[in-house]
Amino acid sequence: MITKGDKVSVLDDAIDGVVIDVKGNEITIETNEGFNLTFKSSELIKVGNTGEMNFSFNKNQVISEKEIPKPNYTNTEKKSRKEVPVPEFDLHIEKLVKNYKSMSNFDILTKQTETAKHHIEFAIKNRIPKIVFIHGVGEGILKSELDFMLGRYENVSFQDANYQKYGSGATEVYFKQNIK
Repeated sequence: MITKGDKVSVLDDAIDGVVIDVKGNEITIETNEGFNLTFKSSELIKVGNTGEMNFSFNKNQVISEKEIPKPNYTNTEKKSRKEVPVPEFDLHIEKLVKNYKSMSNFDILTKQTETAKHHIEFAIKNRIPKIVFIHGVGEGILKSELDFMLGRYENVSFQDANYQKYGSGATEVYFKQNIK
């Protein structure tokens, strides 16, 4: 019940004031800015006087508020398998050997193809479903050697890797697993 002298606040507006007159359902307030406004009692809420308000800090109340159990939400999305990152192998010669300046083009290409062959054999042996070779764009010699070598394997397919991620300088290799 709101009475004369009570501090009130308007529910749907940022207006505060003191009740100066109560006539049935209509209440007149003097706002903090000095205006007299009339509202229905349902539009106002009583806010206590500062003398009546309790500003003391109650530690037990704070602890009990923290201990309110939160609802246990579970993720209902089904994840098929853990996303395992695809192994990437950079075949640029500077990534394979420390000093390549004295190597001939033939030696460089041989080292790159032997490294690729080693990774292919390892992936087949360990049943890795997919790998990516980063060969770069260049003149396309390493890419054509890779394509020739990959074409000699059974149960191996390959294609250009994701263009957004690698540009046109990478090949994705898929290994079809035999179930014996």
